[in-house]
Amino acid sequence: MIGAIIGDIVGSRFEFNNARRADFELFTKESTYTDDTICTVAIADAAMNGWNYADALLDWCRRYPHPKGAYGASFAAWLASEKPRPYYSFGNGAAMRVSAIGWLYGSMLETLEAAKASAEVTHDHPQGIQGAQATAALVFLLRHGGTKEQARELIEKVYGQHIPPYRPFSNPFTEECGATVLTAASCFLSSQNFEDAIRKAILVGGDSDTIGAVTGAFAEAYYGIPEFIQKQALARLEDEMLDVIRQFNFQIGREA
Repeated sequence: MIGAIIGDIVGSRFEFNNARRADFELFTKESTYTDDTICTVAIADAAMNGWNYADALLDWCRRYPHPKGAYGASFAAWLASEKPRPYYSFGNGAAMRVSAIGWLYGSMLETLEAAKASAEVTHDHPQGIQGAQATAALVFLLRHGGTKEQARELIEKVYGQHIPPYRPFSNPFTEECGATVLTAASCFLSSQNFEDAIRKAILVGGDSDTIGAVTGAFAEAYYGIPEFIQKQALARLEDEMLDVIRQFNFQIGREA
């Protein structure tokens, strides 16, 4: 979860102006959370406290109606609706917000069921649900000591295709869920450590904050997070977001 937030914040200033150099600063005064972090916190809050996922998303996102980069048009319409209904989306929002679920459940089956429930309140297209489940399942696998080879096998089995080799500056902008998960998996699998994974996610191009969020979720579960990076990111969050993160750390048995 925190890895996803870090990837979002680092990627926030590159979403519409992709990085072109490997030595970019991870954090600047322009680095901030986007809708990806807000939705990630909402899903974590729902999973820990028994909220309906739709109610949690509506509550959190309406508190922050104008995040950097804005909400996607369809999701924004959902937020504004008097009676929000799923809109058959296969966008990458289902994958970018789900990472906490990979940590909070005790079995793969429970993880998959919760990921599906978190997605289908908006992203009820099979590809949207698939992306959420693939992301949560890989986080679950990696936090339980899964290897990179097992990670590759899981994602390639889900999508029925090979994960593309990592190539910087190669990724076109797309919000399609499957493409985002495959790209994030490529960034993670080619990385050497947490920071390297985040840098690869930003340098690959495309929807930088969301690719950063999904890659960061994988990298956190496999490598952990350097303290100096975590501090820089958490300093940019609102107090009520930090409260959810503290509860999350307590619930998974992690030192705050």
